Amino acid sequence: MTEEQAGARPLDEDALLQQQFRRALSSFEGIILSQIDIKNRLGDRLNYSIQAGLIILGVIALSILVLLLTLSSQINRISGVVGNMNAHFASVSSQMHHIEDLMASMEGRAALLAQMDQQTAAMDEDMTAIGSDMSRMRQAVQGINAHVAGVRNSVANMSANIEVMNGEVGIMSQEMLRMSKPARTMNKMFPFP
Repeated sequence: MTEEQAGARPLDEDALLQQQFRRALSSFEGIILSQIDIKNRLGDRLNYSIQAGLIILGVIALSILVLLLTLSSQINRISGVVGNMNAHFASVSSQMHHIEDLMASMEGRAALLAQMDQQTAAMDEDMTAIGSDMSRMRQAVQGINAHVAGVRNSVANMSANIEVMNGEVGIMSQEMLRMSKPARTMNKMFPFP
């Protein structure tokens, strides 16, 4: 009887050990499957983060492209205004040379006034010539005034363009701050060392 009980015990112990072994295998399998699931979730999150980062980089690149295009168009406008100013300055310079010639002519004719006692008739003719020179000088001064007004308009256009550019740069900086807010939020959500 004791031998039967001794023979029954190892069978029960073997069955018990097999059950414990099966339980250990199933729990090990569950641990491995949960680790695989966690790795898959982490991989999915990493993929989503990479995709979001690529989208944000694309938006930043697009905004930089828009900024560069805006700046290049403004630079073209400014160069056009500067070209107009150069043309006006060249015209003013030529008018000044013309005025210098007229002044030299006036000086030459005014030197004849020293002989007024002897040449009153010649003085009348010289005074007429001086009057015509003065009218031409007035016309030249009016031309200079017109060119100066053109230069003032060009400077006003340039300052307006610069103000528009400043406003656009301010708007773009606000847009950059607004677009970088999701990236900062992503950094707070997924802090990577």
